[in-house]
Amino acid sequence: MQKIRKGDQVVVRSGRDKGKRGTVLRVLPHDRLLVENVNMVKRHTRPNPNKNVTGGIIDKESPIHVSNVAMFNGANEKGGRIGFRKLEDGRKVRFFRRGGEVADI
Repeated sequence: MQKIRKGDQVVVRSGRDKGKRGTVLRVLPHDRLLVENVNMVKRHTRPNPNKNVTGGIIDKESPIHVSNVAMFNGANEKGGRIGFRKLEDGRKVRFFRRGGEVADI
């Protein structure tokens, strides 16, 4: 079970986009994430009429390492570290280490 999953709200903790908040679009191998509107790079594309792609310069998200983000905690409006806990009914859930709130619903 991973600490950060697709669809989670995260806050960037370090790098040129420090402080930005976004949604995880994809979880990639080697502990990397694609986060919405974070770590944007310019990609020069060649036109391809067979695929109906116009050429030009596009902005796209580049992967960011999972250690550079923290999951957003709505209770205190900050990023927080994640841990795992077993509930009384036997479910394994994620929780915020600082406040103890359960991150999974």
